[in-house]
Amino acid sequence: MIIGSVCENKDTEKRISVTPENVKKFISNGFKVYLEKNYAEHLEINDEKFSENGAEFFSDKEKIIKDSDILLQLNLPVEDDLKILSPNKNLIGVFDPTNNKEIISKLSGNNINVFSLELLPRITRAQSMDILSSQANLAGYKAVIDAFSFFNKAIPMMMTAAGTIPAAKVLIVGAGVAGLQAIATAKRMGAIVFATDVRMASKEQVESLGGKFLVVEGSENLETSGGYAKETSEEFKKKQENLLTETLKKIDIVVCTALIPGKKAPIIIKENMIKGMPKGSVIYDLAASQGGNTEFTKADEIVDIKGVKILGDSNLLNKLPVSASNLYSKNLLNFVINLYDKKNNKININLDDEIIKKTLVK
Repeated sequence: MIIGSVCENKDTEKRISVTPENVKKFISNGFKVYLEKNYAEHLEINDEKFSENGAEFFSDKEKIIKDSDILLQLNLPVEDDLKILSPNKNLIGVFDPTNNKEIISKLSGNNINVFSLELLPRITRAQSMDILSSQANLAGYKAVIDAFSFFNKAIPMMMTAAGTIPAAKVLIVGAGVAGLQAIATAKRMGAIVFATDVRMASKEQVESLGGKFLVVEGSENLETSGGYAKETSEEFKKKQENLLTETLKKIDIVVCTALIPGKKAPIIIKENMIKGMPKGSVIYDLAASQGGNTEFTKADEIVDIKGVKILGDSNLLNKLPVSASNLYSKNLLNFVINLYDKKNNKININLDDEIIKKTLVK
């Protein structure tokens, strides 16, 4: 049985789906691994590193797509590549089914199994496959580092003979995986950290990392059974707005991480709040690719509003592609092993398995 992967569009995606280490693991589980030539040269990983572990390379991308029983990618391949896929093949990646519904439906209609891993259920058994968590963890770290690089003052408190430099005050909006990593990173670097989230369960996690949790008066736990944030009521939004307006007057750096799966990001930080922030403050918006958590966020641009810089990348993980690829590749490996019936050398689409049922897109 063959695992294959072809190059992504490197202008928009620098991560890879198969690493040299995981080639060895796939082969030990009975697979062959086919990769496109110069697969990871842009990450300074040459083809020999993969070949040493047993991967086979082809310059003909069409051959890899045709011959592979399982094709591992990050993004949905282009239409010309998808046409090459034959029935009963398996395509695994992060395919944004909401926005690519028509394309995926056509593939399913041709008996191609499309698995989109952002749909994984939040259950213990799926943790090793959880691409949202592994990638968000890195994104939370990098967002803080990038935000700090645009801030023109020191982050930790420094006491010198010439005087004391106060610690920077950081607010993390959204205390999911990315937010918690952002809190931990900012705290390690000496900042005073505040955080807010609609899920009351986050309070204990925030405080365990040394952050101060801002509680909206009369708030309730707005969390889905899957562990994601629910959309909030208008009354809650108004109370949250009042709390943030006052808090932001004394905040130096904000990292926004609030996302609702499959929907446009909620606008949490309004124009009047930004104009009340100190000049020189920085907002890093991790939700930029889904519209942003501020009224002014523009992906891949730095917007200056009255001296407050707002920034956010459409794909922040392109700045940490080696680390992100290592984690993503391991998530894929674990998913494939769960999908594979080694004894009978076949893919087992067991719809009684919640992991398979939830990620198989029709």
